Amino acid sequence: MDILLESHLYQDTLKLLNETAEAMRLDPNIHERLKKPKRAIMVSIPVRMDDNSVKVFDGYRVQHSLTLGPCKGGIRYHENVSLSEVAALAMLMTFKCSLAGLPLGGAKGGVKVNASKLSRTEKQRLTRRYTSELSMFIGPDKDIPAPDMGTDAQTMAWIMDTYSQELGHAVPGVVTGKPIEIGGSLGRSTSTGRGVIYTVEKACEHLKIKQDKSVKVIVQGFGEVGASAATCADELGLSVVGVSDVNCGLYNEGGLNINAVKEYYAKNKSLKGYKEAQEISNQDLLTLKCDILVPAAIDGVINSKNANQIKARMIAEGANGPVTHDGHKILVDNGKFIIPDILANAGGVIVSYFEWVQDLQNFFWTEQEINSRLRTIMNNNFKVMIETSLNQKVDTRKAAMIAAVHRVSSAMLLRGLYPQ
Repeated sequence: MDILLESHLYQDTLKLLNETAEAMRLDPNIHERLKKPKRAIMVSIPVRMDDNSVKVFDGYRVQHSLTLGPCKGGIRYHENVSLSEVAALAMLMTFKCSLAGLPLGGAKGGVKVNASKLSRTEKQRLTRRYTSELSMFIGPDKDIPAPDMGTDAQTMAWIMDTYSQELGHAVPGVVTGKPIEIGGSLGRSTSTGRGVIYTVEKACEHLKIKQDKSVKVIVQGFGEVGASAATCADELGLSVVGVSDVNCGLYNEGGLNINAVKEYYAKNKSLKGYKEAQEISNQDLLTLKCDILVPAAIDGVINSKNANQIKARMIAEGANGPVTHDGHKILVDNGKFIIPDILANAGGVIVSYFEWVQDLQNFFWTEQEINSRLRTIMNNNFKVMIETSLNQKVDTRKAAMIAAVHRVSSAMLLRGLYPQ
């Protein structure tokens, strides 16, 4: 499985695991088992295109650990998807689920494709064939996919329907992030961004930062996570002065009207051309003066090249791995407070867990109940991270990892190794 080592994200994740294992004196046998996934699947996906030609796409699903329960993790459609990237994200999902106290292991999937260039029918054909290729490996008691970059509730609906057709009856619990009409959960679409701001709120309390309009927030990325994080930060009473999408960044020192920005984005499918703010690049947005920075787009945007230029006091990782291993060291040395991704963006998998439970029970909760339960878990996770950081005298990222690895390793030791 040396192919897994190709991506910087996998290398960074492995470095983080190794440093955590050393800090907590992890059982070396457990350490060895956690370094690589339990199962890595590569599939070919032939798709009939609208012009009647056939294209073959590469698809992946990696299941890192099933020790705590069925695997859980998103599916992304992106032209840079690789087995190595998916494996790294699956490993992070294991630790994210563990830290949150969920009875789930970590997985991730993806297809190497530019989804924006597919028609709706092409995307549906791709999704259904990908699902069919993976049908023997997924299921409500095996592995439960969810949306990620390039996929959405409609994609999950196609997966659920394909899987159900092959079994001959409806199986809503095979995926989460579905439309409400077919077993989706209230609050799921905004849960990741909402969870980020719940942790920001606790971090402000911890750092004794007054939560009002004097606190300036910048959110990099305006997809589902970034847009909901910006909205929740605005509702909390903070001043969101900058946002960005793949095309450009927007900055207004006096604060953006987030509802107006969302309306403009929904209409134009881009932030470019919005008149009530200064237009800047994504990279420049990251280094602007602010109190709280939320990188919520892709991995590796803060690295050894620009970490010294980050002026924010707090960085809340809305995306998976937005700060590289080397970049993180620089930020910590510069006294930045970091809310690591396995804590900050866990809201999505937590509410996905809620959806899965509701599907299995055929009993659904109100949005208020869901948000309340989400806040309770996020607050508890933050408390565990801070206590571990203080007791072990380590930074917040390593503290979160120590707490997460401890729960997984304890379960692995209790279950033992098969066969002996």
